[in-house]
Amino acid sequence: MNNQVLHLANQGVTINEIHNVYELPKGLQEKWFCRGYHGSAQHNSRGVIQRYLGFWDCNPTTLIPLSPRESAPLYVEMMGGADKIMARGRELHDEGKYLLASEIVDKLVQAEPDNEAAKDLLADIFEQLGYQQENPGLRNSFLAAAYELRSGIPEGETADSSSPDVIRAMSTELFLNFLGIRMDSRKADGMRFTINLITPDNDEKFIIELENATLTNIKGFLSDKPDLTLTINRADLEQTMIGAKTLEAQIADGTAKVEGDASLLKQLAATMVEFDPRFEIMPGTKTGTPQVAGYVESGILGQANPYEAVPRQTIAE
Repeated sequence: MNNQVLHLANQGVTINEIHNVYELPKGLQEKWFCRGYHGSAQHNSRGVIQRYLGFWDCNPTTLIPLSPRESAPLYVEMMGGADKIMARGRELHDEGKYLLASEIVDKLVQAEPDNEAAKDLLADIFEQLGYQQENPGLRNSFLAAAYELRSGIPEGETADSSSPDVIRAMSTELFLNFLGIRMDSRKADGMRFTINLITPDNDEKFIIELENATLTNIKGFLSDKPDLTLTINRADLEQTMIGAKTLEAQIADGTAKVEGDASLLKQLAATMVEFDPRFEIMPGTKTGTPQVAGYVESGILGQANPYEAVPRQTIAE
């Protein structure tokens, strides 16, 4: 696959065409254990080009593309409106031309996320495309989108990634990196400070810097002029990481010690946001889940767990 995809790429086949051009050799297609049950040729052929040449197909039109929801209304207008798209989409569906049908009906759904008839038709199209896929990854992608269009984002319990065993297995550096990802840089604009973190029980030390709306850390070093020094055992820090005990409480009872401007911790906490794992794949399918109360305010000082995906029922309550 690597060699043949690059062979085709050197003849001008782009990342947006390769999945329709490249085919596994007939000899491999006839061997069941070489078929794409655990990885599809469509995805992986594009992955080869992505690795060597990047995502762009060299067409300037696709260099800075509009977001689908921005461009879709123009497509709908130029195709004559929703009624014509629905009629032609049903014809293509009934003819078994599902990929063509998905092209035009998806534009309508992107332009009109509240159009239930359009979402139902697109779900029917995705369902048929899913049934035709041998590869489970492709099949599940189509069927998951069909489900979401019809029923909304799946509810129920989510995987608990915050068990004590998981947290203990995570490095302090990984935890700090995750805080950097969770920080909304727009809320940190103009903030600038340096924190020394020391965990005596495992002899770790970190410089934590907030500058240019970016939170970074350097393992194994301490700043000569920190704005704040936080000293806490790694075992005690884990209690905050799993949400069992707030950092604020550990400072109050002497478990954690601070030197300098302790208010920086609240400033840092105020930049953190809660990730909702139930983001929509298709437009118009989210039911308006509110943010988890208290976490944005309290952040690493509060009780909410930055590693836990909170179930929808808990959020609603």
